[in-house]
Amino acid sequence: MLEKFYNEQVSYSRKYLIPFLKRNIPNFNFLSILEIGCAEAGFLSVLQQEGIECEGIELNERRAKVAVEKNPNLKIIIGDISGENILEKIGRQYDLIIVREVIEHIQNKDTTFRNLCELLKPNGYLFITFPPKYSPFAGHQQVGRTFLRKLPYIHLFPESLLKILEKTLNENPGYADHLQLHFKTGISIYRFKKFLQKYGFIAIKKQFFIFRPIYKLRYGLPIIKIPNIWILREFICFGCESLLTKQQKNKKHIVNYSLKVLLTFLQYYFILYQTLLSQV
Repeated sequence: MLEKFYNEQVSYSRKYLIPFLKRNIPNFNFLSILEIGCAEAGFLSVLQQEGIECEGIELNERRAKVAVEKNPNLKIIIGDISGENILEKIGRQYDLIIVREVIEHIQNKDTTFRNLCELLKPNGYLFITFPPKYSPFAGHQQVGRTFLRKLPYIHLFPESLLKILEKTLNENPGYADHLQLHFKTGISIYRFKKFLQKYGFIAIKKQFFIFRPIYKLRYGLPIIKIPNIWILREFICFGCESLLTKQQKNKKHIVNYSLKVLLTFLQYYFILYQTLLSQV
């Protein structure tokens, strides 16, 4: 199964992901790249073959082991991107960070975004994809063995109902807990935007899909996008894809802006003072 995942990652990287990144990021071949949740490192393997500097982080030791076996010269760090000590463990910054289908599994998203911000070089890029929390299959229900695996929005059902369905239909043990966990750790596009604002990321390109690019590879389906309309992107969209850059805080600009505000305040204060004097 892990071999299948690796081959899919390689194929997806060659056919979609790397061409997309090259179209949208200048001098892509000269960037230093970090992939968060690299799994078997199929994407990094393709980068390495093209002579691009790259490294990966993977929480699952078994998958990280496969990544190293496939690419002995590739640096794979076993760790948690939301961990408090991960910055010291990595010890450097990158031009581009890839977070593909990972953020929805992480509980501590605030620390994760803070760490991503610290790991990026000034004017660095962040590519991130995820299924929105309220989208049809954000519960990852496909791991089930009954018809529930094909039932959209089931992760939004009450926990008590999910437990009853699991028992009645003889579904996989722990299936209800699995759905509930993915609902709790999931992230809506609205909340995602709040994190971007908080940590100074700005969007270069945003795309919302019904049929994501990976579906073309897996199922032969055409890539279908939807417009950036609130109810569509939160409830109908199967995948959100964003290419971001880290907005730099220009100290000179901040000082100039503060002086401008102060001068405006003093100007209005002076006008008010003159008006009051004229009425005495």
